[in-house]
Amino acid sequence: MLGTAGLVLGTAGAGSAEAASACSGRLVKTVPFSTGSLRVYKTRSYACAMTVAKKPGPRRVMRVSLQPRGGKAVVDSGSYTKWAGPVRVHALNRCVRASGSVAGASGSTGWIEC
Repeated sequence: MLGTAGLVLGTAGAGSAEAASACSGRLVKTVPFSTGSLRVYKTRSYACAMTVAKKPGPRRVMRVSLQPRGGKAVVDSGSYTKWAGPVRVHALNRCVRASGSVAGASGSTGWIEC
């Protein structure tokens, strides 16, 4: 029980370096845009994506979407201070596409990892 409480307290002040570790696997694509960046990670079986604000601060609308080819997109959107996501999809032998936005500015990958 104490370990779980420490984990919750530890993530409360997480920064960009910790945001990057929220997805497992190797970083396969980073799409920078004016207010942040979209990051896509891949393991053998899964893809993971998150949108990270360039300057963490006040709450603003953020969104991340990740879709495997032939499947439905998984989306996380809301009012966040640092990042949206992570979102994860099964992507064994499948292309994926991702998009993300922070306060109106956005970026997307098109189909990748084919």
